[in-house]
Amino acid sequence: MSNPVSWQGLFPAVTTQFKADEALDLPATQREIEALLKAGVDGLIMLGTCGENCSLQAEEKRAVLRAAKEVAGGKVPVLSGVSEFTTAGGMQYARDAEKIGIDGLMVLPGMVYKSDPRETLNHFAQVASASGLPVMIYNNPLVYGVDIRPEAFKAYGAVRNIVAIKESSDDVRRITDLHNEAGARFGIFAGVDDLVLESAVLGVDGWISGLADVFPDEAVALWKMCKAGRYEEARALYRWFTPLLHLDTEIKLVQHIKLGQQIVGLGTETVRAPRLVLDGAERKRVIALYETALANRPQLKKAA
Repeated sequence: MSNPVSWQGLFPAVTTQFKADEALDLPATQREIEALLKAGVDGLIMLGTCGENCSLQAEEKRAVLRAAKEVAGGKVPVLSGVSEFTTAGGMQYARDAEKIGIDGLMVLPGMVYKSDPRETLNHFAQVASASGLPVMIYNNPLVYGVDIRPEAFKAYGAVRNIVAIKESSDDVRRITDLHNEAGARFGIFAGVDDLVLESAVLGVDGWISGLADVFPDEAVALWKMCKAGRYEEARALYRWFTPLLHLDTEIKLVQHIKLGQQIVGLGTETVRAPRLVLDGAERKRVIALYETALANRPQLKKAA
């Protein structure tokens, strides 16, 4: 199996941009990717939760992947979320993504149905077998109701192209448990924005971030500080960033992040129903958080 992905670094979970009428806006999505590349991200995750995967039609998903691959131009690996209702649907998506030239997959459990551990392993193994692409498992039990515990994850090592895990259980102790249970067999990515510093201290290979879509320069700087062991600097930046990083852990994270992109000029807040843009008190709360952050935005050193 060819593996072009360097399983380390900051991989933003890229939003999918829409026009005011909720039609897909591929040029705007490509401009967003260009801004992320300019900031120095290490990879791209298309069509994850932030990319509103389940709100897109099948051909729209393929169009987003083609657009992302075109603008990335081989500069960084492009991964796609695989978020389908059935295992067969996930397998077909994996085959299509490989034909498009995507570099890897971030596979979610089958949507809606909450599978047991045997069914979960079968789903991931079957989707992985459908292509030669390397696969990252996305473990987010709080949102998707399916939990792959560290001791159970060892069994995934038998599937040779499952190579990494995005750990989003909200329990940072799992980073150490994964190391102890599986050793160096898998790359481990932090998947909870407001636990990235803690995860870095415990030894993760990468960070998949939502708020990097809004503040890519700061996210890149924070990751570099963490990997270089410059924890005093990292703590200062993290304390500035954390009120915003908390927004990634709430049910309306997509609306939070897209509103932030609109505020800083990196996108629009338009989402697809059933999501609606924020209004009322919750909109004011999120805007106030961004305004406070912008008013106190740190001056980054070019060497960061």
